[in-house]
Amino acid sequence: MKAVRLLILLAVLVGGLVIGSLNSQPVDVSLAFWALKTTSGIAIIVSLLLGALVGGGLVVAGMVVPLYAKLRRANKAAVPGAVPAPQTPSPFDGR
Repeated sequence: MKAVRLLILLAVLVGGLVIGSLNSQPVDVSLAFWALKTTSGIAIIVSLLLGALVGGGLVVAGMVVPLYAKLRRANKAAVPGAVPAPQTPSPFDGR
């Protein structure tokens, strides 16, 4: 398993180096109050990383946290003598 992770890490590193070297044109990224001067390769890699982080955060906020709360309620209900929490209907019907 460690060898597979090392190969994936190496492939991502080589991909980043190829993107960075093939896209070396200077780019000005204008934000609200400042401007960043960088190359297009770095801008592409940073935007991909930010997109992955935002997407992962949305998945965690939308799926993982509610499922974890549901699991906690189920564990409390499984404890003898505990009062079960009322079930709320899920907006997702499984289709």
